[in-house]
Amino acid sequence: MSNFLPANEKLGILGGGQLGKMLLQKAADYNIECHVLDPSSDAPAKAYAHYFTQGNFNDFDTVYLFGKNVNVLTIEIEHVNVDALIKLEQEGVHVYPQPNIIKTVQDKGLQKQFYQNNKIPTSPFKLVDNSNDIENSQFPVIQKLRKFGYDGRGVQKLSSASDSSIAFTEPSIIEELVDIDKELSVVVARNTIGEVRHYDPVELVFNDEANLLDYLVSPANISEEISNQAIALARQVIKSFEMVGILAVELFLTKKGELLVNEIAPRPHNSGHQSIEANFTSQYDQHLRCIFGLNLGDTNMYCPSVMLNLLGEDGYTGDADYVGLNDAMKMSGVHVHLYGKKTTKPFRKMGHVTITNENLKEAMKIADELKNTIKIISK
Repeated sequence: MSNFLPANEKLGILGGGQLGKMLLQKAADYNIECHVLDPSSDAPAKAYAHYFTQGNFNDFDTVYLFGKNVNVLTIEIEHVNVDALIKLEQEGVHVYPQPNIIKTVQDKGLQKQFYQNNKIPTSPFKLVDNSNDIENSQFPVIQKLRKFGYDGRGVQKLSSASDSSIAFTEPSIIEELVDIDKELSVVVARNTIGEVRHYDPVELVFNDEANLLDYLVSPANISEEISNQAIALARQVIKSFEMVGILAVELFLTKKGELLVNEIAPRPHNSGHQSIEANFTSQYDQHLRCIFGLNLGDTNMYCPSVMLNLLGEDGYTGDADYVGLNDAMKMSGVHVHLYGKKTTKPFRKMGHVTITNENLKEAMKIADELKNTIKIISK
């Protein structure tokens, strides 16, 4: 175990969005000096960083020069310059998650091959270079761009051969359509000496129109057997990578009771937000413990919870106006997180609300009420 305290180190974060902001809020408790790199001059994490650099985290020189000023470097988004991270790692900077893992996660094709090579169950797939390779598929299928997909973008369903005309033309993966009963996520953590801790599985419910997370339920409404299988899979994934940090493992539970790994995110994740209020150790605290070589924290829940994403209303673009927020804050067990994004647009993640309650059904009832109470529109 490391002999240094986080307060003696300089932490660099590539990305200054809401995940970076929440990571910095916890880092303040440890008095860690934090540096943030983000392309936006009004990034949500800017106000919380000791040092903020406006720049492109996809540019080699920008990332390299930024990383030279810190001891530990991490990410809040996968789309960063891996070559610069490799060089920094070679020169002694602690980069977590490790650059080779980020490189794999950046390419959904490499992800799927990793699962295949490590006997991790995933939906059947094939790699295609362009839309011409799709015509002989067994429709319906799901097409996912190998690179640069994010928050539901770069994913589409192709129902028949006639849909080949709207298929992505870039390299992608074609997956067989899975008969899904539930979508789950398990957040798992591994520190620098290989200690592993997991959070209980949560159940994900998606916004069909935007293809991104609408809300989650913790704990998931699944059997103990399925829960244990999901946890075992998540632990298998992080151990196979030998990854240091927080890893979100998204899973399909099929109607036949089979668990399949869908995708992973090697960073704090939307499916772990509820851990701030509902668990003894939040995913942000745990990630810091991982990358600084500290003992991992207790991941047990204080109580059940529902996490509701606050998305920009369809049809509104401009300066954000939060309607109904004051009414929402009257409700018991409601914890509001606004990300500090000045402008809203349809389905943009503007914040989240976690509802904690000893009775999960009651928490879900409050969440349903909140969905009709808080509306994010433009002024």
